[in-house]
Amino acid sequence: MLFWLEGGGLRPPPSIKNPTAIPMIKDYKRIDLFGHMLFEKATIIPPFRAPNPMQGEACFLHIREGSYTSFSQEDSLHITAKQSVLLKCGNYVGRMIADDHSGTYQAVAVHFHPDLLKKVYRNSLPGFLVHQKNKVPQFNMALVQASTAIDKYVDDILFYFENRHLAHEEILILKTKEIILLLLQTQNAPRILQILENLFTERTVDFKTTIESHLFSDISLQELAQLTHLSMSSFKRKFKDTYGLPPSQYFLTQRLKHSRELLTVSEASVGEIAFQCGFKTIHHFSKKFKAHFGIPPSQYRLSLRDK
Repeated sequence: MLFWLEGGGLRPPPSIKNPTAIPMIKDYKRIDLFGHMLFEKATIIPPFRAPNPMQGEACFLHIREGSYTSFSQEDSLHITAKQSVLLKCGNYVGRMIADDHSGTYQAVAVHFHPDLLKKVYRNSLPGFLVHQKNKVPQFNMALVQASTAIDKYVDDILFYFENRHLAHEEILILKTKEIILLLLQTQNAPRILQILENLFTERTVDFKTTIESHLFSDISLQELAQLTHLSMSSFKRKFKDTYGLPPSQYFLTQRLKHSRELLTVSEASVGEIAFQCGFKTIHHFSKKFKAHFGIPPSQYRLSLRDK
């Protein structure tokens, strides 16, 4: 389930003790098929961050309003309104962001469960949905660009949410097959095909790969701990054993080193470099840069040009 629900309202997941804000649900509905959730839709008022572990299932998520950032163990993907993402079985952290004008986030999800797909395809899965033992999955998620076909499909799903009496089993089966066929005709079809071939095979990576994949991501230590399946205390202990430094100190050092390299070779502005290196504000970046190198970043760049 992409939206943590309890008692008719959104709640922060158990692992998040101090969420930035408690989001408010405006609308939530789901449609099940063969005892499993198939379609899900929600309109909420963010900000909201939550772990999104998907063991033994996969998901197609379409953003209608706002945007969504998905972090896997070794990648991150930002999905804006009208775009979608295909997520295979794996461990993720999701971040819902409100639309600037409406102040809401709205998404529609299609869930894929192996037992559901076996019944949809009458116990005979098409070749591209059968796990390829000789192929190692390279990706956990794939971006699906905005398209008229996907928009029309999502509109159809929303119609059945409003007219549940018409959502008969055979129609739901057809709509499940339809989205898979549509995904195979998108611009990102080769990557999507590879994900479909390993839809329920979790791609796991080691601790260091996860850390180094997110050195410059806007991700919290709590979210990194969730991606590595560790409690916060275990995560900090393993991190120090691996890198010899507490995580906050190590991340700051690596980000400052990288920012200095970019100031040397890149034409990007100081602000752009700050965000590329994982700093939330230019002020915070400048303060830490000066404390570490003894000179503000803008002055450091000017000194290089003088030389």
